[in-house]
Amino acid sequence: MAKTKQFTITVDNQPGAVAHIAKALGDSKVNILALLGTAQGTGGTVQFVAEDAKKAKKALDAAHIPYQETPAELRELPNKAGALAQTLAALEKKGVNLSSIHATAPKGGKKAVVVYIVEAAAKAAIATA
Repeated sequence: MAKTKQFTITVDNQPGAVAHIAKALGDSKVNILALLGTAQGTGGTVQFVAEDAKKAKKALDAAHIPYQETPAELRELPNKAGALAQTLAALEKKGVNLSSIHATAPKGGKKAVVVYIVEAAAKAAIATA
């Protein structure tokens, strides 16, 4: 488990909204480790974790892209059935409530990556699941 920062950016639901963010980060050589974008009506959000959070902040600031930064956990799991359920059960047992979670794994890959944000009241309960 690695502590990290998740960036959340509010966007208009229109073509190129996510591309604009990706270009700003790419031009600054920021590597994106995880990304989730959602849209609802005319707006949406983009959430991402960068390999280097300081570099990401600098790139977003330079591009005048407003963002919210939230402490998050990034965890690698075996890419097999039940691994996520086992991890989440351990967090539940500790009384940890998640306010956000997203995961990805390449087909046939050995590892999956899960990013989650813990509610502020439950942060003290986190150790290693």
